[in-house]
Amino acid sequence: MSANEICRYFPWNSVTRHFCLCFRLRTHLFFCKLAAKFIIAIISIFHNFLSFMGQPIPSTPGMKATRQGFGQGLVELGEANPNVVALGADVSGSVLTSMFQAKFPDRFFSIGIAEQNATTIAAGLALSGKIPFFAGYGAFTTMRNADQLRISVCYNEANVKIAGSHSGVTVGPDGATHQVLEDLALIRALPNLTVVVPCDYEEARRATIAIGEMHGAAYLRFSRDTTAMFTTTETPFQIGRAEVFRDGNDVALVACGLLVWEAILAAQELEKRHGIQARVINCHTIKPIDSATLVQAARECGAVVTAEEHQVHGGLGGAVAEVLVKNYPVPMEMVGMKDMFGGSGEGKDLMMRFGMTWRDIYASALVAVQRRDGKFNGQSVRAVKDVPAYNEHL
Repeated sequence: MSANEICRYFPWNSVTRHFCLCFRLRTHLFFCKLAAKFIIAIISIFHNFLSFMGQPIPSTPGMKATRQGFGQGLVELGEANPNVVALGADVSGSVLTSMFQAKFPDRFFSIGIAEQNATTIAAGLALSGKIPFFAGYGAFTTMRNADQLRISVCYNEANVKIAGSHSGVTVGPDGATHQVLEDLALIRALPNLTVVVPCDYEEARRATIAIGEMHGAAYLRFSRDTTAMFTTTETPFQIGRAEVFRDGNDVALVACGLLVWEAILAAQELEKRHGIQARVINCHTIKPIDSATLVQAARECGAVVTAEEHQVHGGLGGAVAEVLVKNYPVPMEMVGMKDMFGGSGEGKDLMMRFGMTWRDIYASALVAVQRRDGKFNGQSVRAVKDVPAYNEHL
């Protein structure tokens, strides 16, 4: 009830007039003070949050999603080769095959919410001489498609390109059912399949064109959320070859996808706070993995940290460990999802909640260096999912 409504219940004389005016004034003052306190509290929380965040992100040319790079790359590929076709599963607007559809409507096939059918149709198109791209949410183009990928595509060595968009927890509000965190573990075990995870818009564009130009089945994993644009058309990119984005000999940070940028931020913090020179490696190709670059990093740095928006089991971390254990074993830490499902929320909040930011890479790097130098005092037996916790005093 408002102050005006309360005043209607009283006889309107000099006493009640004075009462109501004071009441209205006090009411307004109360809410003004309340609003002021609320604003001050928000500012304080924001200030503390920024302090916790550490250094601000260095200025970048902008922010774009890797799915946008995929959409643009697919259009450019279609312009260059009339045999390129695309298939959709009712999410073309989300995964941005809609860009290809708008430019080449006669070369786009909407299959509906039937990912298994779409994959089988794509295999048939490939065996008929076309270069089909089937794009959808990674949770469904891989996990729901396991049998079709294994038999129709990989076993037949069909020239099919599978695009898994909206991967990882940065899908955000869609929740755990749509946040695929296990696809790399499944996909990289399949023979005759190339697996690529680009780190930003430009690399996603170039990776799309590259897998379209190569012959053979490929899986391209990208994201819904925006990320910093830090590669250019001049940045080296070649399928099967990891790139060193930052040099250093104290610890190697090996990352893919959105975690490459986080690894760069972690390297900056390690240098600023501890004088640790971290080598940042963009391992965009999970299969075939660049063993030579990884072994060289292990030899020269003596400690390795992997980082990915995926389960710590079976993804990039597992692939790197397989290489190093056969060639040059060194202390190694893995940053990723800790053997659990995701949840609903904003993408960046979920990355912090589940421990997949520069802070976690930074903390893991310190542990890896301590282990190499024989100074680690932690528990003697640790699980793969035991990722070191970030402490701002480290």
